[in-house]
Amino acid sequence: MTSYASDENYEGHGGREGKELDGKVALVTGGSRGIGAAIALRLARAGADVAVTYANGEKAASEVVRAVETLGRRAVALRADSADAEEAAGAVARTAEALGGLDVLVNNAGVGVLGPVESLPLSEVDRVLAVNVRGVFLASQAAAARMAAGGRIITIGTCMTQRVPGGGGTLYAMSKSALVGLTKALARELGGRGITVNIVHPGPTDTDMNPADGPFAAGQVALTALGRFGTVEEVAATVAHLAGAAYVTGAEFSVDGGHAA
Repeated sequence: MTSYASDENYEGHGGREGKELDGKVALVTGGSRGIGAAIALRLARAGADVAVTYANGEKAASEVVRAVETLGRRAVALRADSADAEEAAGAVARTAEALGGLDVLVNNAGVGVLGPVESLPLSEVDRVLAVNVRGVFLASQAAAARMAAGGRIITIGTCMTQRVPGGGGTLYAMSKSALVGLTKALARELGGRGITVNIVHPGPTDTDMNPADGPFAAGQVALTALGRFGTVEEVAATVAHLAGAAYVTGAEFSVDGGHAA
């Protein structure tokens, strides 16, 4: 299990960033572990105060908060289930109340359900769409109502929106593909207010849920051009760049080792 007790593990990935996010407040949904936790730490190292949400895993979320605080930034962990409409939107208001506003929203929370399309029960279809689509829409809607010029909305998609190499991924790919349309439409709608909206598509990434030495890793590695899993820090680096980028919007970014090549 990855430890977030300090930022030592983040050195060697470009060193300590400048403080381009000083005075900014970021919310990372699903930020208690994996890619979300790495994003929270990376944004804090760039100067942001950070809120993270979690549905389960309060202890892990608390570890991320402590790690952010060791960097001299404020942090808060908020229990919020993205499948619950009220909680998904409410996390934005709670972040603003706790940290004094909201400048960066990272829609990272998501669930992956794989299996033959004919065997997927309606309950799983509803759950995946509630978390991966409705929850992202509601959080983005709430953020758009609060953000001023310079606001950033960044959503975590998947390489499966661009290439689905086998069966079993229909529901997951469908749910994440919806976020591409949301990103482009929101970018148009909010661009006049100086708010950017982008989406990042990770490929196979080494996490507790999908370890690089796991039973399904070899097949995933074979689909990449680089022949390896990515790291959570590599995904977080792209998110951090977008959090500071003023002239990039409506764009898709692949951090997938060439999975879509």
